[in-house]
Amino acid sequence: MSSTPATTPRGAVPPGPPEQPDLVARLMGLWSTPLPDDDAEALAAFAEIYTDPVEVNGTAMALVDLLARGRAVQRAYGGIGHRLIDRVDAPGRLVVAFHLLATHTGPLETPLGTVAATGRPVDVRVVDVLTLTDGRVSAITMVADELTALHRLGVLALAEPAG
Repeated sequence: MSSTPATTPRGAVPPGPPEQPDLVARLMGLWSTPLPDDDAEALAAFAEIYTDPVEVNGTAMALVDLLARGRAVQRAYGGIGHRLIDRVDAPGRLVVAFHLLATHTGPLETPLGTVAATGRPVDVRVVDVLTLTDGRVSAITMVADELTALHRLGVLALAEPAG
């Protein structure tokens, strides 16, 4: 196993082992570079990295639905970038911890409802545990600190104590 120091500068993604040399860079690029308008072309870009279906937090997700999620992220955020915190490579696994950095420029779908664009900066800490099959991501366990992000966007506040 190898680990990358937490001091990796924004935008720089070190190569991994030979079986996944630039997977992190490809993943970050896929989610941050504007997707092609043509669904077939965008779906092909996802198919280069993900299996179809891909398991996301224990639920099978068709690649077309993952593409829809990617489009939703890009509608909600402008100027998307990533700052790598750490990566750990192991046979058949890749763990990536990073900051998703952007500006909230469009509607953001959340479990609490849709958040209208605020124009505020976004910094979401994310940990992805990826299972790899034949060089592609076949399963993702993803944890993101959405609570802190929503608070920073000004859409969450403590409730007044009852009584």
